[in-house]
Amino acid sequence: MTTTTPVLNPRVIALAHYAARALLENVLARHGATFQQSVTLRLAALAEGPVGRDRIVEDLVGALKIDATEAHSVVDELISAGLLAPHEPSQVRITDTGRALFETTSAETAPLTARVYAGIPAEDLVVAGRVLSLITERADEELAALNT
Repeated sequence: MTTTTPVLNPRVIALAHYAARALLENVLARHGATFQQSVTLRLAALAEGPVGRDRIVEDLVGALKIDATEAHSVVDELISAGLLAPHEPSQVRITDTGRALFETTSAETAPLTARVYAGIPAEDLVVAGRVLSLITERADEELAALNT
């Protein structure tokens, strides 16, 4: 039986996304964290210092396509859990506990990701990255048009 390589389409993208996300969520669940919390911690960890709460919320809304109320709720959850801390006047910072969780889950997912991407030629990854970035840009434009 001969199988053909599928053409990139919404279903192929969704299957890849959900397969990869399931790997991450499996790791996160062992640490009592959610996908949204992980994305938020990453934003705070990469900020290299206090970051505006509104900036984090804006980035979450843009990346996860959630509303601002839900994004604020995720930030509040992380503050309540001691993973983020308020920083004056309207900023948050990642705590040592939050950074440890971020680093632990990143370290645990790294070998999984490496195995998933193993053997894929660098040129293919560049093309895939370019195409997926273009699709994201266009879908964001369409979503913005729908919401106006």
